[in-house]
Formats: sequence, structure tokens, C-alpha cells
Amino acid sequence: MTLPTPIRLLTAVPICDGHDSAINTINLELIRHGIEVVYLGYHRPAAEIVRAAVQEDVRAVGLSSYNGGHVEFFAEVRAQLDALGARQIGIFGGGGGTITAADAEMMGQQGTDRIFFAGTPLHDMLGWIGERYGKRPEATGVASGDLALARKLTDAEEAFSRPVADPMLEVSNIPARAKKSCRVVGITGPGGAGKTTLIDELVLRFLRTRPASARMAILSHDPSIGGQGAGALLGDRATMIYSQNDRVFMRSMATRGQSGGLSPSTGRCLEILAGSGEFELVIIETVGTGQEALPFSGELVDLRILVMNPDYGSRLQLQKIAMLDAAELVVVNKSDLRGARTASAEVERRLASNKRGQRLLSTTATRHRDTGVDELFSLVNGRDF
Repeated sequence: MTLPTPIRLLTAVPICDGHDSAINTINLELIRHGIEVVYLGYHRPAAEIVRAAVQEDVRAVGLSSYNGGHVEFFAEVRAQLDALGARQIGIFGGGGGTITAADAEMMGQQGTDRIFFAGTPLHDMLGWIGERYGKRPEATGVASGDLALARKLTDAEEAFSRPVADPMLEVSNIPARAKKSCRVVGITGPGGAGKTTLIDELVLRFLRTRPASARMAILSHDPSIGGQGAGALLGDRATMIYSQNDRVFMRSMATRGQSGGLSPSTGRCLEILAGSGEFELVIIETVGTGQEALPFSGELVDLRILVMNPDYGSRLQLQKIAMLDAAELVVVNKSDLRGARTASAEVERRLASNKRGQRLLSTTATRHRDTGVDELFSLVNGRDF
């Protein structure tokens, strides 16, 4: 028997549409009903939506369009998905009173699965989504590039919902040489520390300094709301700027009932990415973690980074953070905030007592050309470590 796995959808708001109140309401209802929602944000062009849908291997794309141009925009998303061999990814959407019945009929002829009109009960919408996208569709054609890689990651995630994992996904079946073909960096820290913004700044520096053929990957985690089989808001893509680039492969993952900040299938997915030979660098970002979390055990990563903000509490609280003993590199982000200098001094004393040669950096990821982030990128690339 195969246990059910959550439906994964991508939601977004098209370009020239600068608000997201409606889609956020829909997202919340989808999550409450056990759906994993990858939210891309608003003012998104078709190419970004399609790239994200392919890399996330979602079952469908839901678009909220209130600004006109919907007939052409939905058709463009459909055409780009088809051109990449992703015909199995569906499209649905809505737009209040903007999309007329005549528009919806034309859009259906162009490949949109359904348009929901104003006044449609959420219950009806959720029922239709469950019926239409509840079962993973059969792949059509031979997948290549990011689409093929994304499907392997989905297989790995679904293997953990089966009584017996697929032996073809075992780590031992990936050549040992390929396992070591890229550098793997784990980044963890409490919620609100600025991990996602910091990673996006590292992406910018990677794109600027590495050859045009070089690529990197990101495994980004968010919590499942209620454990195994529950929904999740996978929203890190919505806050990233530089990661919306063809040289970056990003996969959003839910914890699906596992504590510690990672998914049950993270290790397997990491081995698939590292074994692909596609990437020079892979970054794993955990869920916002607490004092006890030690997410990067064994040889999962080459470098463990703990990101903190200055407002961690008292010195006594500082002594309780387990990752301060395990991380090779500690970053005090938001170093422009009041108390940051004192916080850095206290963290430095805490690290010195470990006598492990750990490094401490201060960064302000939201500041243009921050020298702390420059130094962090150098260390992430393996220099001096």
C-alpha cells in the first residue's frame, strides 16, 4: 500500500499585479487542507513561474490575476511549460470580476484547467483541486535537465511514504566520485535571523564570480503544519531576488512530521543533487530552529553555519544553544541593530571556550556590498576552511 503524499502546488501573481491579499487567503485555505504550497510571490513574469514550477515539480500552478492580460499570460505559461516537456503540470486560477466567462472559455481552449469566479465557495475550489490534482500524473515523454532532476527529487520524497523505499534511490547507487563533486553547506538558525536573505546574497556573489556555466542548488525547508500528511507554506522563493536565475536550482521541502529542521528525505535529495554533477555548490537551509537542534549530523555537509540575530536573549540563553558547539562558522546577522556589537563579543567568548577554532562573522545581509557577506562567501567556497 502507498501512503498518501501531499499535493504540491505553486501559486503566484502575474507581472504588473502588485498585491497578494487574495492569493494569501487562498494559500491559507490550501495549507489548512493538507496541501503544500510553494508561493512565488507577486509581480512575477511567466519565465520565473515556469522555472519554479519545473524545479519544484508541482502538480499545478495557481495564478491570481486581477490586472488584465490574463488570456495572454496564462497561455504563455502553458506554452513555456509544454516547451520544457512539463505538460503534466496543470494551470488554474481566478481574478475576481476581471476574468469574464468568455475569457475563461478561451483560456480553457488554450490549456487552462479551470478559472474560478468571484463567489465560488472555497469548499468547492478545494474539492476540485483534490479531485483534479490528487494523484500524481504519469510523466509524458523523456524528461531532461531540471525537469528530470526535479522528478528524481519527487521520487525520493515519495519513497519515504512507502512501506519499502525504492532501492534505485539508495545513496549506494550513486557513484562515490559524483558524491564529492560539489561543496555542500548547511545553514541553520532561529526564525527571523535572516537566513534566506543571507543565502540570496551568497547566490548573487556566486553568479558574479563563477563562470557562466557554473550552477548552484538550494534545498530550502519549511515546517509542515501538523506533521506527516499536513500542509505547508513553502515561501522562501517569494523573498529571494537573485535566486530567480537559470543558474540556480532551488527545491522547497516540507518537514513532513520530522523534527530538527529537515525533511525525512533531505539526505536522499542531497545525494541526488550532488550526484548529478550539475552543481559546484549546494546550500541546505533548515527550518527556523531552537536551542536543541543539531540538524547536520555525520557527513551530510562540508560546512555547518549557524546564523543568529543579536536579540538572542541573555548570556544564560547563549549557553543553551547546541549549534554553537557544532557549527564551524557562526554568523551574527543584522549587525546594524542595537546591541549587535555586544552580542558578537558574547558569542565570541562562547566559541573561544569550545577551543575548536570556530569562526565568527558579523553581517548585514540587507546592506549593499556588505563586507561581512563577502567574507562569508569566501569561506563558503572553501577558502581558509
